[in-house]
Amino acid sequence: MARGGMRIGEVLKLRACDVQDRKLIIHDPKSGTDQEIIFIPQKVSDRLKEYIRANKFNTHVRIFPICYEAARTIVRKAGHLVGIHLRPHDLRRYAATHASRCGVPLEIVSKVILRHSNLATTQMYLGKISDAEAMKWIENMYA
Repeated sequence: MARGGMRIGEVLKLRACDVQDRKLIIHDPKSGTDQEIIFIPQKVSDRLKEYIRANKFNTHVRIFPICYEAARTIVRKAGHLVGIHLRPHDLRRYAATHASRCGVPLEIVSKVILRHSNLATTQMYLGKISDAEAMKWIENMYA
């Protein structure tokens, strides 16, 4: 979820046939279109394909055959292991914030990573910027 900016429901709907190299095909997304493409890093793609091979998933079977509550519990436990309160949607917010802080243009964060139709929705995800971070970016721009 964190590397692709995915919603929990999108992850749970993934089937082996939806994994196409570094792209994930999401059918019947929240946007109302027939499908959307999620781009993922090569390392994540490799691990996902290995997981599919190791578990011998049929191409049209869900990769993660669990319910929403089970997925939430897994994410919550992972957060607990590193000492933070973590919910599935926090991982989507992380994807947006991380991309933004790495200098990815807002349009790419919005339209490609989060797949929002409106930039204003994406801006709500990014939240506030601390004074220290603002000063760092100003220094970097004019250094």
